[in-house]
Amino acid sequence: MQSIFCLNKFSSFFLALTLIVGIPLINAQNRVITLKEAITSTLSDFGGVKAKKNQLIYYKNLFKAEKSGELPDFSVSAQQDYGTINGQSGPSYAYRGLNVSSSGPVLTNQNYHAAFGSLYLANVNWDIFSFGKVKNLVSVAEKRTNQANADLNQEEFQDEVKVSANYLNLLASIQLEKAQYSNLQRALSIQHVVKSRVLAGLNAGVDSSLASADVSAARIALTNIRETENEQQAELANLLGNSVTNFTLDTSFVQHIPGEIDTTQINSINSHPFLAYFAQAISINEALVKYLRSLQYPTFSIFSVFQGKGSGFSQSYGSQNQRAYSQNYSQGIKPTISNYLIGAGMIWNFSSLVKTGHLIDAQRIQGEVLKNNYQQVENQLDNQVILSGKRVKNALNNFNEAPVELRAATEAYRQKNVLYSNGLATIVDLSTALYTLNRAETDQQIAYNNIWQALLFRAAARGDFQAFYKLL
Repeated sequence: MQSIFCLNKFSSFFLALTLIVGIPLINAQNRVITLKEAITSTLSDFGGVKAKKNQLIYYKNLFKAEKSGELPDFSVSAQQDYGTINGQSGPSYAYRGLNVSSSGPVLTNQNYHAAFGSLYLANVNWDIFSFGKVKNLVSVAEKRTNQANADLNQEEFQDEVKVSANYLNLLASIQLEKAQYSNLQRALSIQHVVKSRVLAGLNAGVDSSLASADVSAARIALTNIRETENEQQAELANLLGNSVTNFTLDTSFVQHIPGEIDTTQINSINSHPFLAYFAQAISINEALVKYLRSLQYPTFSIFSVFQGKGSGFSQSYGSQNQRAYSQNYSQGIKPTISNYLIGAGMIWNFSSLVKTGHLIDAQRIQGEVLKNNYQQVENQLDNQVILSGKRVKNALNNFNEAPVELRAATEAYRQKNVLYSNGLATIVDLSTALYTLNRAETDQQIAYNNIWQALLFRAAARGDFQAFYKLL
């Protein structure tokens, strides 16, 4: 179940990679936030990263706790009591500790003579050889800590990619808003010319309707961009760990592209944070198998006990002399006899051979599941790397082609506008030229942004975010 959850978790990231190119927008009145500042803020303030950091601390403390299991048990005990010591022949069992360990002579009658007594105890118990039980359990705890660290790394990696993609999408939206705003102004200008010509009887009234439709379409496009803005602002605020939803972004870096863009195909993903996380999961499973195997073997221990005991009752106290006791406190708590004991022991639960055998088989199957998931993630990443290389090349091709498209569309629009103003073109021709120019401006505005998006996609697929960060 855990492996399925992990796989679904990372599958969602692959889906996010395919959606890196977006259409968001931003208007703001606050100070300029650079992409580097946004990344730093996300890594320090985003709740997901904080949770992973605390989880790592949790597993580090668990590891320390398991590590202390290698130490021998050392315990001391001291008690001072006041009570009677009437004895009785017969068997008894201290069921759940509900019994009194009074020790005294068996008398013919009950009496209520009471005195102070004391018991002092020191005990050492050390499992000197257990076929790696403790060592393997410590190894499991250590590998869980390593996995928690890998989980933190992949969380930081994901958040770096997410905030960068969100930031670039918002920058693209600023550029798209400019294009849509310019398109609306041109549509309004055309509408004014068309209405003037219609009123003058130079064009049919339907031209006015078509011009009005173009204006409405331009306004709807601009409104839709602004609607997307709200969603993107909220997402960026969440990643930055605050409730402010208005940001001023740094548009300077996206106005150029890196001087040298590496277009060579590099398929090395061995250090990808996702693979590192799954590798740690496999390592934990292998350590658990070793630990379960060790439970099938006996444990050898050595132990020692030192005991001191005091009593207000004299050795001669009994049925013949029931006055040989003292209620003096200092005399009762002073130890008068002592004993020591050293020894070695072995314990072996033979039923564990059967019980743990089934657990070992189950854990081995879980290991195969984790390896299958690892292979699936590795294949997905390989495909993403290949796709990212193609995306970079396509973005460069579009970047080189966009200026050509814009020049041609601008010239065509100017010609159709002049021709229509002189009655030599139809409103349909002018609307087509308007649409073509709007599309060309849109492509030109986001041509730079798409290259940065492609470079981010490639860094995410390779698992090397620093390769993108160094270009900023």
